[in-house]
This record gives sequence, C-alpha cells and structure tokens, in this order.
Amino acid sequence: MRLRHIEIFQAILQTGSVTGAASLLNISQPAATKALQHAEAQLGFSLFHRVRGKLQPTAEARILEGATIRVFEDLQAVRRLAVNLRGQEDQALRVMTTPTLAHTLLPKVIPAWHKRYPSTACELATHHTRELVESLLLHEADIGFSLQDPKHPGLRVQALAQGRMQVIAGQNYWSADALQQPMTMEDLSDLPLIGLDSRDALGGQLTHHLSEASAAPRIEIRVQTYHLARSLVEAGMGLAIVDPFTAYSGVDGALQVRELRPPIPVNLFALSRADGRLSASATWLLRQAASCAEGFVRLHRANLAGGNHAGKDGTGEIPRATKA
Repeated sequence: MRLRHIEIFQAILQTGSVTGAASLLNISQPAATKALQHAEAQLGFSLFHRVRGKLQPTAEARILEGATIRVFEDLQAVRRLAVNLRGQEDQALRVMTTPTLAHTLLPKVIPAWHKRYPSTACELATHHTRELVESLLLHEADIGFSLQDPKHPGLRVQALAQGRMQVIAGQNYWSADALQQPMTMEDLSDLPLIGLDSRDALGGQLTHHLSEASAAPRIEIRVQTYHLARSLVEAGMGLAIVDPFTAYSGVDGALQVRELRPPIPVNLFALSRADGRLSASATWLLRQAASCAEGFVRLHRANLAGGNHAGKDGTGEIPRATKA
C-alpha cells in the first residue's frame, strides 16, 4: 500500500464513508473513490463492504488496521514536525510541564519571567511525561518540566533540585509533637491513604515501599495527579504522600506536613532537545525554576525545624522565583 492508500483507508475507518474521508483529507469524492479502488486492486481483496449505507471494514481490513495506524501516525508526526520547523522563527517560548508542576512551580516562576521578558510571548501546556517528550521531539515545545527523567537519547536532561516525598494531612490532624517526628511506612498502618497511580515512576516506588510494610494503609481512592491527591486531603478524605512542591504550595495553613521514612527522593528535571540551543529567555526561565524549586526544599527544612503547616517558610512567605 502506498502512503496515499493508507491515508484513504484510515480516513474511511474514521468517518465510515468515502464522502467523509474526502472531506477529512480535503480532496474530491471521485479522487477518494479512485484511491480506494486503486488500493484494493493492488492488494487483491476488498477493504470495505456497504452495510445500511455505511462502509464496514472487511476481516482483512481489520487485520491491516493495526499496522497501518502506526504508519499513519508516523506520517502525521512528520507533517507536524515540518510545520513546526517552518514556523519556528519569531516563535513564542513554549513550555510544557506535568500537571503537578503546572499547579505548583510555574505559577511562581512565570510572573518573574514575564516581567523580565515582557515582549516575549509564552505558551504553557500541561502533559504527562510521555506526551511531553513527544512534543519536545516534534518541536512543539522548547522546554519541559517533569519529576521523571525519561532517559531519552534525543533529550537534554538537567536536574534542577532534589527534595523528598512528604506525608500530608488536613488541618489539626496531628498534634504539635507528632509534627516534629518523621512518619514511617509502619505508622500508616490502617490509616486512610489516597493512593497514587503505580504506573507513575514515583507512584511505583511508593507502592513498593508500602508493600514491604508489615501492615498496609487503607487505600480506597487512587488518583493520577498529586494535585488531586492534595485536594482530596483538604476535603478530609484522608492522608496522601506527595512531592514537596505539592506539599508546600497552596493556601497557608490548609495542610500539615510530615517527613516520610524511609525517604523517597524527588528530582525536578528540565527537559529540552539535545540537538537544540535554548534562547536567552528559556535559559533565564530554567534558572528561575531552579531557584524556586530550591525554595520549596528550604521550606521543607524550615518545617522540620519547627513549622507546623505547609505554605510558609522562615520568613512567612511562600517560595517564589528570585528577582533579577
């Protein structure tokens, strides 16, 4: 099958008709019909049969579908890449981040960046790490932030800061004395814990640690994002183990935070293409993100030294990017 045949085949699968396929591909209906007939002639068998006015794929077409969809998606990716390369002149700074960092880190970094580069446009988007990597490689983003190192040969990965996973609870859940003590996996025994998706790298580590405890917590709700876990904790649904950025962001006094033992390290990574060169504005944004991330880590240390609630450090301020 030629690429044109694959395009027609996939378009009919999506729309259920030659007319719909022609509209989707922006070609005439006779041209679409001719391409389908040519494809079937080359293959030596029919791809569709008509049922109540709709084109239904044949058994052979169903077998072909899985293989051709990969080719079709690769072709679409090449076209997207070509468009992005053609339009990268005078382009806005495109930043992609995981949901957790979109709610915690970027709102504290972007205002300072915008003040420094007021004439530079900025596009912000949220994706999970897998989609974030794809967007970077397709030149749909310039830099990305994640709590996971994707270990991709086409990316440059820079560790900006390191913290530890924290246990969070609602207001007045723990006594002042308990707040000064670390919380072990054993301490979580039979307590209501909001679970994290084990397919997430940090969630997988946490699941492993919990499985080694003699008695497990009660996990009745599982979530995909740390921000949702935090919101459920604030709503009184139980405890959660989250990254330090989630633990120390939000409204002052809304949460209590305790150290987790054994510690589970959390790294903030900046991602960019290995073969690309970052602009001055992108480089400045990375420095500010690193500075702000270190502020969250310092806040954790201050909390261990005597603070009770998430949201303030020793100066009474939520960590923000430094001014420059």
